[in-house]
Amino acid sequence: MIEAVNLAKHYGAKTAVGGVTFTVKPGMVTGFLGPNGAGKSTTMRMIVGLDKPTRGTVTVNGKPFEQHRDPLHQVGALLDAKAVHTSRSAYNHLLAMAATHNIPTRRVNEVIDMTGLGPVAKKKAGGFSLGMGQRLGIASALLGDPQTLILDEPVNGLDPEGVLWVRNLARYLASEGKTVFLSSHLMSEMAQTADHLIVIGRGQIIADAPIAQILAGSDKAKIRVRTSEVTRLSQLLGGAGVNVACHENETLEVTGLDARQIAATALENQVLVYELTPMNGSLEDAYFNLTKDEVEYHSQQFNDQAPVAVKGL
Repeated sequence: MIEAVNLAKHYGAKTAVGGVTFTVKPGMVTGFLGPNGAGKSTTMRMIVGLDKPTRGTVTVNGKPFEQHRDPLHQVGALLDAKAVHTSRSAYNHLLAMAATHNIPTRRVNEVIDMTGLGPVAKKKAGGFSLGMGQRLGIASALLGDPQTLILDEPVNGLDPEGVLWVRNLARYLASEGKTVFLSSHLMSEMAQTADHLIVIGRGQIIADAPIAQILAGSDKAKIRVRTSEVTRLSQLLGGAGVNVACHENETLEVTGLDARQIAATALENQVLVYELTPMNGSLEDAYFNLTKDEVEYHSQQFNDQAPVAVKGL
């Protein structure tokens, strides 16, 4: 378990993290989201003792990280996949780490097999591709069979097979009762992996809830309706708090009514409806709704007509 209480980090006049309180519980995958510059990496670095908090506390499995006598067995972290001796082989890098905690050589071989590093285990890490570097970083995090796993952008550079492997690994470890805390910019992947989300913006927690709750609260539910009587049905459904948008292919999108209400209105007025589909919001939509006022950097979005300045990326 990870517990942060009023955790803050200032660099001079700049606030990287502004006093956050949250708990990452065992037995589930907790996703950590936020725009660039929001404070994600700084928070993760404070959890594992690489940055000292300006104020507040953070504990892992009941203690500050530096007080653990066996940190590799308590916390496995991937914060920077390039943090390896480039002249060492993957095998020797893991072997050196294992020696610090009396971890047997067989465990080194296990994590090499587990992460698919076997074919390159004896090659120098400095020549690894981005994806192989990520696999080595994950192998290092798994080496001590830790109770808590912290992974910052673990799927960065991985191919589709590797992305699926990380997803299954995270969910498996959570099912074993471990604490899994990971960040990713891939919303579709986070939606399939995480059970709970913590969203940070400008150093403050702006959401901390189960992913289903965040998706449900991202916007009013929309219902897609198809009928040959688009104009008539849109008039029948219109009213206070209801929005009806007409689209091509005899399609309406209705906000403010549920499917049962729409079906009842259509039946009562003898309007034939041949599709009635709830449209679930995506995690990407929910994320942008949450963070639209919290981004630090701005870019331009281009379409086929003219560039439009937008917040984001």
